[in-house]
Amino acid sequence: MTLEDNDICDNHNDTMHPVATALEDVLVAAHRRNSLTIGVYESAKQMDRDPDSVVLCLLAADPEHEDDVALSIHFTLIQAFCCDNDINILRVSGLPRLSEMIHSQIEPSSEPMDLHCILVSNPHNNPWKCSSLDEVFNYCAECKSRNQWIPFMSLMDR
Repeated sequence: MTLEDNDICDNHNDTMHPVATALEDVLVAAHRRNSLTIGVYESAKQMDRDPDSVVLCLLAADPEHEDDVALSIHFTLIQAFCCDNDINILRVSGLPRLSEMIHSQIEPSSEPMDLHCILVSNPHNNPWKCSSLDEVFNYCAECKSRNQWIPFMSLMDR
């Protein structure tokens, strides 16, 4: 990991929940390392191609998506795959804030992005260490220890 990646990874903003800030740091660092996969179908392809490199799966939906049967089926299948392959899962709400986080890192495109599933990879041939990623993992482990098998976080607007 370069010094620049380390600075981004450990940058914390106290105005948000610490884990939400850590998650933002992880997304920025993963994007810079080209270790971010965005979209349900793109994520499914990545998990099929190299499931061992995937370390975190974000599943994002807001209350207005509760009745979306297709999205619910995708989430169920992705969650099952992640559980079978020991991939940390984090459900998030607050798609507008997630969109801000992601779109601040990438070039604008003409097509809308599917932010319902985002993967963070950590390839074995080029691993990176990030205290923010560890913080997200610890949050997931803490939730699981309280029998919340799919940890949840609400992302707040700034």
